Amino acid sequence: MEPEHTTKETVLITGGGGYFGFRLGCAIYQKGVDVILFDVKPLQTVPEGIKFMQGDVCCLSEVEEALRDVICVFHIASYGMSGREQLNRKLIEDVNVKGTENVIQACKSTGVSSLVYTSTYNVIFGGQIIENGDESLPYLPLHLHPDHYSRTKSLAEMKVLEANGTELGNGKGILRTCALRPAGIYGPGEQRHLPRIVSYIERGLFKFVYGDPLSLVEFVHVDNLVQAHILASEALKANRNHIAAGQAYFISDGRPVNNFEFFRPLVEGLGYKFPTCRLPLSLVYFFAFLTEVVHFLVGHVYNFQPLLTRTEVYKTGVTHYFSMEKARKELGYEPQQYSLNEVVEWFRSRGCGPKPRKYTIMHRVRDGGLLLLLIAVMLSWFLSAVTFSL
Repeated sequence: MEPEHTTKETVLITGGGGYFGFRLGCAIYQKGVDVILFDVKPLQTVPEGIKFMQGDVCCLSEVEEALRDVICVFHIASYGMSGREQLNRKLIEDVNVKGTENVIQACKSTGVSSLVYTSTYNVIFGGQIIENGDESLPYLPLHLHPDHYSRTKSLAEMKVLEANGTELGNGKGILRTCALRPAGIYGPGEQRHLPRIVSYIERGLFKFVYGDPLSLVEFVHVDNLVQAHILASEALKANRNHIAAGQAYFISDGRPVNNFEFFRPLVEGLGYKFPTCRLPLSLVYFFAFLTEVVHFLVGHVYNFQPLLTRTEVYKTGVTHYFSMEKARKELGYEPQQYSLNEVVEWFRSRGCGPKPRKYTIMHRVRDGGLLLLLIAVMLSWFLSAVTFSL
């Protein structure tokens, strides 16, 4: 038997105030490890025993102060994943690239020996079809990324993996790093994607689906992603021969599924009718492009929420899924099977679902405006397609 540790280990989670970081912190704390959640603000009440430190990854001194006496950092903090956030290029650059550089520098200066980085499928995927891809695939060339978030996450992952094996300050050993590339995260209480989807459903905006009905994408339940991060941190240690050091891993539930069919239980579970109208992917992409152009022109005056961005169209409508074999073999990752039942119940417990309401003049104006916009986009798309074919 190995001797018990006389002192508790301490880990720090950047972005620990967010949905996934908070969930990861609670799971690690339950294993008897001291946890520090580092973020600009907590989104929920921090349980007793877990420490919260307010700070910004963009500020090196604040990161260094937080990392003192820490043995492992889970770097989750990021910005620009979805919606109008994707269009704020400066903040995306500051958080995703500069913030990651600060975390790496702080690990070196304070002697933190392990760094687990939360990356994304997007470092490889940029709209091309990928079926059962693996970690041998090259990074998508930076100039081909359709959004700044994916481009900066790719740069940040490269920096993290390049930092593997570098010497720590004051002769404190070697920095070991790895990166996890998750699919889209879901689970009860998820605050980034699911509420936006439900708001579209409740406002009557979910009127169509798009793309090939046989297209396949992947998702990862928050608890499977928690499991993967804990396993990755263990696989950076000497007793596992640092097997994960310098490595990247795709992480999902391991069940490729059509994006819209995945959300069907949520739509119907909340009491709404699933749309039957299916639009061409290229038309929806064209609409998203026009939306981004409009946002670029008026966003500084009216920072509206785009219905869809180009990246979101590709991520939801183009087949891309990856093998979990490397994560299974090297990390011992075994994804559990989950459904959307918990998610449906979470939203229903908060009053989501059809409500009786009068069809007012404002509703008529809105629906008429949306119809005219759709007709205009379809006409522009059709004319563009004809011109291109000629």
